[in-house]
Amino acid sequence: MTDSNALRILLAEDDEAMRGYISRALENAGYRVDAVDRGTDALPLLQAEHFDLLLSDIVMPEMDGIELAQRCNEVSPQTKVMFITGFAAVTLKANREQPQAKVLSKPFHLRDLVLEVERVFEDQAAASL
Repeated sequence: MTDSNALRILLAEDDEAMRGYISRALENAGYRVDAVDRGTDALPLLQAEHFDLLLSDIVMPEMDGIELAQRCNEVSPQTKVMFITGFAAVTLKANREQPQAKVLSKPFHLRDLVLEVERVFEDQAAASL
């Protein structure tokens, strides 16, 4: 059962188990989720389709999440960006490079992730009023 009006999230996470957990949690919360295991697989999707949110791990093979977010800003500027990471130093770099993006540090509870995603969309709705 997929709601065609549901907000769409592109998840880029190289850890297979984490990708599955996050996808299920967001789908259970009512979002449509497309999940890929690397930034180089996410980029063509961002170019071809509309996503409301890019939820990206920062440390990934081939293209890190910060570079992916920068490319996302070029090809799909309306897409919000949120990072997930297990590395504190990487969080600082993300805050510098993408100051408008939310960074959620691992480990996090899936409920907290869903709440942060909801907050991103609430902020977006408030900004468009």
